[in-house]
Amino acid sequence: MIYEIREYTTAPGRMPALVKRFKEHTLGFFEAHGMECVFISLTELGDNSNNELVYVMRFDSYDDMATKWAAFTADEEWRAVRAASEEDGPIVAKLSRRVLNPTQFG
Repeated sequence: MIYEIREYTTAPGRMPALVKRFKEHTLGFFEAHGMECVFISLTELGDNSNNELVYVMRFDSYDDMATKWAAFTADEEWRAVRAASEEDGPIVAKLSRRVLNPTQFG
């Protein structure tokens, strides 16, 4: 089992659009592609506390992660939703990600 942490820093004033896209679309697309989001939140205290969304995905392996992300990003319906949500301009200014492997401890 591995975990991927993704941190999205939004363009100024675009957090409501990102939250809306996640709630109305993204999480459903994750589920449709067999992707498990185990945690999602806005950063309330600390760096980027005004414009950061953080979420954690769980995958069986690196291959599982690569396969599922490839299917998700290639999904034409997702691409259309993403494009429509960005008609007023880009939402995500920066994406940071880390992959964690807890096998040493379990």
